[in-house]
Amino acid sequence: MASTLDIEDPRALREYLVATGRIGAADDVTTRVLPGGVSCRTVFVRQRDGVEWVLKQALAKLRVQGDWFSNPERVHREAAALRRLGQLAPVGTVPAFVFEDFESHTIAMSAVPEPHENWKTILLTRGPEHDHARQFGQLLGTIHRQAAENFTTLASEFGDITYFDELRIDAYYRSGMAKVPAAAEFLTALIADTYANRMTLVHGDFSPKNVLVYRGQFVLLDYEVVHWGDPAFDVGFGLTHLLAKARHFPARQSAFIQAALEFWGAYQAETKNLFPQLESRAVRHTLACLLARVAGKSPLEYLDANERAALQADLPKLIAASLCSVETLVRFTVPQST
Repeated sequence: MASTLDIEDPRALREYLVATGRIGAADDVTTRVLPGGVSCRTVFVRQRDGVEWVLKQALAKLRVQGDWFSNPERVHREAAALRRLGQLAPVGTVPAFVFEDFESHTIAMSAVPEPHENWKTILLTRGPEHDHARQFGQLLGTIHRQAAENFTTLASEFGDITYFDELRIDAYYRSGMAKVPAAAEFLTALIADTYANRMTLVHGDFSPKNVLVYRGQFVLLDYEVVHWGDPAFDVGFGLTHLLAKARHFPARQSAFIQAALEFWGAYQAETKNLFPQLESRAVRHTLACLLARVAGKSPLEYLDANERAALQADLPKLIAASLCSVETLVRFTVPQST
């Protein structure tokens, strides 16, 4: 049963939980499929006693247009990262690990209590607010700093970069250079630098969609491409989403620019120049990720065709400018609205 399990099927999921001893035969559960993910089935489970879990089951073919495949065994990297990040990140910012099943490639974690909001939704509907951008940078900086201090254990445990290469480097950077040949030299060099600067535990999907806000505090989700790698990738990935939204919302442009700078400032304060030449690599990763999100396998859905075309036209010029600082990057990437 487990090898063909579809956790989005309520009856099959209940039978699985009973058969594996997770719940009793007489126990009632309610389930709800959670939206948003392209790489996993994700289901909320509430038991009669009030215990709430989120179950994730990795998909072999991701839910995007076109062919995008990855071994579903990657969910066990997510389980390992969940356990480790619970020790590294600030208290309350990572759900608790519950169980994993190697046969059905399913894991479970504690559910973030209601009411909570997704940070991406907040940004798209209301824009940056409160101290969210600072928390974003502080959370990432804490993980990077704490992991770097535990190099001996973590570098070995998370040294395999297969899933990161499949789901980020290949799907974002190699796909981007195929669509924009003029960026091939830049992206080829950046890939080489990424693999030459493996310094800490990297989330690999550090974006607003993977953050829930509960009682004002950030809770970080989705760890399937966590690996020992270049911290500049996470910084660039995070900046990408803030700068893309700054271009998309002219009326909120200054707020998103400020958020990007607050994110970077909080990260710097937490890491205190721990990682050599990180800023210049973070700038390059930002440009590469922006290119990927308009020309790669996973385009930003809120940008319309004209916005994507304008950004794609601007990026080769920004790449050629050899920008080195985040502040300069922000100023040149976001055209000032009038």
